[in-house]
Amino acid sequence: MPAMEAKVVLELPQDFSALYVGDLDSSVTEEELRRFFNQAGGFVSVKLCTDLLNQQSLGYGYVNYANPDDAEKAMDALNFTHLNGKCIRIAFFRRPGTQTEANLFVKNLDQTINHKGLHEIFSPYGKIMSCKVETDSNGQSKGYGYVQYKHEESAATAIQHLHSELLLGKELHVVPYRSKQEREAKFTNVFVKNISAATTEEDLMSIFGEFGSTTSVVVMRDEEGSSKCFGFVNFENAADAARSVDELNGREFNGKEWFVGRAKKKVEREKEIKLERERIALESPLDVNNVYIKNIDDDIDSDKLNELFSPFGTITSCKVMTDKRGISRGYGFVAYSTGEAAARAISEMNGKMIGRKPFYVRTAERKEARRQRLQSIFSNHMHPAMMVPPQRPFFYGNGVYPQGFVPPQAPMVPNFMHPMVQHPSTSQPAHPLMHMHPQMPLRGFRSSNGTISQGATPTQNTLASALVNAPPHDQKNMLGAYLYPLVQVLEPVMAGRVTGMLLEMDQTEVLHLLESPQSLVTKVMEAVNVLANASQYRNWF
Repeated sequence: MPAMEAKVVLELPQDFSALYVGDLDSSVTEEELRRFFNQAGGFVSVKLCTDLLNQQSLGYGYVNYANPDDAEKAMDALNFTHLNGKCIRIAFFRRPGTQTEANLFVKNLDQTINHKGLHEIFSPYGKIMSCKVETDSNGQSKGYGYVQYKHEESAATAIQHLHSELLLGKELHVVPYRSKQEREAKFTNVFVKNISAATTEEDLMSIFGEFGSTTSVVVMRDEEGSSKCFGFVNFENAADAARSVDELNGREFNGKEWFVGRAKKKVEREKEIKLERERIALESPLDVNNVYIKNIDDDIDSDKLNELFSPFGTITSCKVMTDKRGISRGYGFVAYSTGEAAARAISEMNGKMIGRKPFYVRTAERKEARRQRLQSIFSNHMHPAMMVPPQRPFFYGNGVYPQGFVPPQAPMVPNFMHPMVQHPSTSQPAHPLMHMHPQMPLRGFRSSNGTISQGATPTQNTLASALVNAPPHDQKNMLGAYLYPLVQVLEPVMAGRVTGMLLEMDQTEVLHLLESPQSLVTKVMEAVNVLANASQYRNWF
């Protein structure tokens, strides 16, 4: 798989014998990349990185060499040349996180300067290993970039000659590259809030001045001149600023407990506020007064849902969700005035047959909390090499299944194994899962004692009843025997792994997937997307 093949590159020694090749046109194939680097010769292997799902190029790859000299010759010969009409960019591979004083940050670049232009500006001062201008989604320069030299002396010389120099009417800013953590650790501007309305600039200067020389002190005020109860103190020395934060944060002045910390930009503050809100939501992921109902029969509307759930307590809102045409989406919400009423509704109504379907009822879960929960479940079913061992049996894509379970093959469920057919209103083939019989048959499953139960064509209700009467250790195998062939229709390569993911869900929800082809398609896609996003080897350069 692409992620695993990329991992081979990660294990190379840090000796500059591997090249990263970026800015590749989407049409470039691995064979074309191999032929292109044959011009320089001497490489050991070539890898084009592709998307796990559709195998489309990700726009970058790697070329491995036996020794650094051959890699350097190839880079000199081919960097910034064109492949399939697009200028490529080559850099020496280095592990993410590695950093030396040979790395430079360059800003205030003119919009016309691209990767090649930046390379030409900095190449007189030493051997460049990597050079990049940061761009937006449209390919336009953001006005800054990065240069990595082979030797630290070259970087120092470049700073000496280029920092503060005018280039196309702009003054270049060239400094050693520092990670975000390092930049945040060295600050001179301090933010102080929750100060008394009577506190003045002179008061702040007197208090903060004990830690070192300050260049500016200000208390922020409104249009009428009244204090907003916060301000800023800028120090000459970063160490003095850090000491003031350590000593003054949480201290009480004039009856107010101060908050003192590093001054942050507005964008950074907004991001932190968003993350904090998400954290709070995840700590209390359930809206205990709100009930989520799924698997609702088509002829049940909001009024009918209200009637069904009103015996359990006072309802504040009730709605069956519909599409733009007013057709039920098969799920809805009931909000109660108390959590006790919601709990009673869940206890009484979950799994109850209403119309032709059993209700799936549970406490409503916030969207972000649900995404995190599914991510957590699915992450336990990644490739065995990257996985934390699970606490209970599940399906692997490599043929390892729960004890006693034999995965059924597609022919065992002939009612839904239909060929791809043309949809009458479009030229696109409809998915075979959309042609499943509405009451799919349950075929054989193997219980823990080795016996095989055979059913002719029992309905969903029969399956639900069979689960109730089955021992707990057999229930997952029963569901798996029924679910696996359906998943195999949608995702034959990873059917076992995806089935294991789905079986971690609530049993009532799995029953709903067996009845609803569209819901099953959605869940299988979610699982496959999680597997696809498992790759950790993108956007290193």
